[in-house]
Amino acid sequence: MLAAAKTPPAVQLRGVSKHFGKVIAVDKIDLDIQNGALITLLGPSGCGKTTILRMIAGLETPTEGDIYIKGKRVNDTPIHKRNLGMIFQNYALFPHKTIFDNVAFGLKYRKIPKKEIKKKVQRALEVVRLPGVEKRMPSQLSGGQQQRIALARAIVIEPDVLLMDEPLSALDENLREEMRVEVGNLHEMLGITSIFVTHDQREALVMSDSIVVMNEGRKQQEGPPEEVYNNPISHFVADFIGHSNFFNGLITALNRERVTVKLDDGTELMAQQHGNWREGERIEVVIRAQKFDLLPKDHPKKEADANYFDGRIKARSYMGGEVRYFVEIETGTVIHIIGGIKSKLFRRGDEVLVEVFPKDCHLLPKDNGSNE
Repeated sequence: MLAAAKTPPAVQLRGVSKHFGKVIAVDKIDLDIQNGALITLLGPSGCGKTTILRMIAGLETPTEGDIYIKGKRVNDTPIHKRNLGMIFQNYALFPHKTIFDNVAFGLKYRKIPKKEIKKKVQRALEVVRLPGVEKRMPSQLSGGQQQRIALARAIVIEPDVLLMDEPLSALDENLREEMRVEVGNLHEMLGITSIFVTHDQREALVMSDSIVVMNEGRKQQEGPPEEVYNNPISHFVADFIGHSNFFNGLITALNRERVTVKLDDGTELMAQQHGNWREGERIEVVIRAQKFDLLPKDHPKKEADANYFDGRIKARSYMGGEVRYFVEIETGTVIHIIGGIKSKLFRRGDEVLVEVFPKDCHLLPKDNGSNE
């Protein structure tokens, strides 16, 4: 009996590069996006993420490499034949057309009967929770409502892939939070393969099945949000996603469970053993700001395997749901710590005990993109 044919990924990039003159915007990217996944391309401005999206869409032609959608090479396929839904930062709604005509725009070019178009538009508006607005104009809707209309227009054609280029960046923070949930719920409901471009780490962490971190046209790391956040493979990834503290040091001892590191400021720290480290190796220790615990100065050091440092609150910022502290320890090193408001609130000048466990001390090779 013949084995069943394996379904190809929804989108594949093989050795894809894009040059603008002498500028290399995207450099030999390989990427597989599985059917039904929501993947986020995350990185700073100019890292190549939007260029990748535009090449998938057909708005840019790769300088080299191949792009496949559902197993078919589409390098030479025009944009209108790729069956893609697209949402942009500025919504791109037609201001002189009604909401119905905006949502129906892509259907009219597919020669769908008028009766069917009406049903599809109504259904799409129901999905984005805006039924009954067909006769309104875009100017009569709020920014969040206009973004929902842009979503409706993108999904009404039942695309193979949904492309979203910073679609929430024009909204205020509260509305962005709401729309993150909206887009996530919509993806869950429809199961459309989706590619989301953003420079906002919170959006990427909240919404994605998988994150691709980009920098200078290259893929830095790819994986589920929790994997990328908790196990960054480079200084850049650890620094770009979340709030991290970086300490340079030397491995002075190791066994099957622990790595002992002497930091450059003279402090000794224990980290959990992961990887093939060697005694005498220069490394960088990454500790997320949320992984520290702040305790009163006289609190007993009851955890045998924890790292403890005496310190003083140098500055603090009360953020409502959290408090950010800058704590100077005895060696003069300043540690950035983020704590919840349910824990004890410390004031500037308070003497404290800083606690962090070895499992939360992540080691990176010193030559892996870190900074001296």
